Amino acid sequence: MPSAPTEVRLNLTPRGRFDIVDVAGRIEAEHGDALFEHKSVLFCSLHTTAGYLDPRLASRLLPHRERLALFFKAFRAVFPPDAAYHHDAMHLRAELTEEQRAVEPRNGDSHLTFIGAGLRNCATYAGPLAGPVYFIDLDGVSHAARRERTTTIVGYDHETCVARTRLAVPTSGHPIDAINLADPRLGLFEAVEDLLLKAGIEKGRVDVALGPSERNAGLTVNEYETLLMQHDLKEVLHNPFKFAAQTGRHMLDDPLAIPGKTINYARYDVVRVLNSLIDAFGMEESVVERLLARLMSLPARRLLRTRRVSFLASDVAREGRARLVRGTYQSPILVQWRTPPARRRSLEVSLVRLS
Repeated sequence: MPSAPTEVRLNLTPRGRFDIVDVAGRIEAEHGDALFEHKSVLFCSLHTTAGYLDPRLASRLLPHRERLALFFKAFRAVFPPDAAYHHDAMHLRAELTEEQRAVEPRNGDSHLTFIGAGLRNCATYAGPLAGPVYFIDLDGVSHAARRERTTTIVGYDHETCVARTRLAVPTSGHPIDAINLADPRLGLFEAVEDLLLKAGIEKGRVDVALGPSERNAGLTVNEYETLLMQHDLKEVLHNPFKFAAQTGRHMLDDPLAIPGKTINYARYDVVRVLNSLIDAFGMEESVVERLLARLMSLPARRLLRTRRVSFLASDVAREGRARLVRGTYQSPILVQWRTPPARRRSLEVSLVRLS
């Protein structure tokens, strides 16, 4: 049995906009099977529209690749490409230059599918691996050009928690809200870097979890881009099938065939607009907001069951200590569907040594 972690980085070129790549097979073909002899294997994606399934969900869908494709086909029917996503309306993207707007991918559907289908930026599979592990790409081709994807895989035998810290995250008074935990004002990544510096480990995993007493909240990792959440309020609330109806009315003939949690995420997107309106008009805990919070609390609870997200820490630069490995647009996001009593949420950050 290998005595030290084995790390492999792969560059992937998708064959189409939607692609399923057997990363385990690629590694075995290119590097042999030493990595998969470890007791655990951590698979990490650096992208917000491509990642890995939670191993529990993967075990239900595999080994049938066709079943996996059908699973994502259902989500793409709810969030079809080329629907009227505000995220894709480049003239509204004030943060982009004209040159950037010309090449920026129109991929609002891919972001929604990533979250709705429960894809992960990091997923740990028990070893020794004996079957495929799939990298799911939802946006592999943009403007007729294939993207270049990067994934890092680490095989290890033991994990030991070497440091912990707690953070208090202030929340707004809105019952339903999304908080960008990568915001420098919250100090999360500063705390992580401090843990890594003091521990001096070369290979690790950083876990960010909700405190054990936290309720009515969940965590996810994706791009924190607010335009995606600024759909027209009335259309989304009165017609949650808005995107499916734009390109495929046949889906409305059999609504039970459409995964409810994805539709509910589309409804949740409007919360940023609602919060902005309430703030602008000086309203607090209005009748409309309380009613909407009740309406969307069940969908949010079903969607965001994840209480912990993870990131790889590795000595990529060979400095003698690990640093956080994170894609350019990857942010941990805290989502709540009910205001906590003190308007604060507790997070537990753990640094785990992989050996």
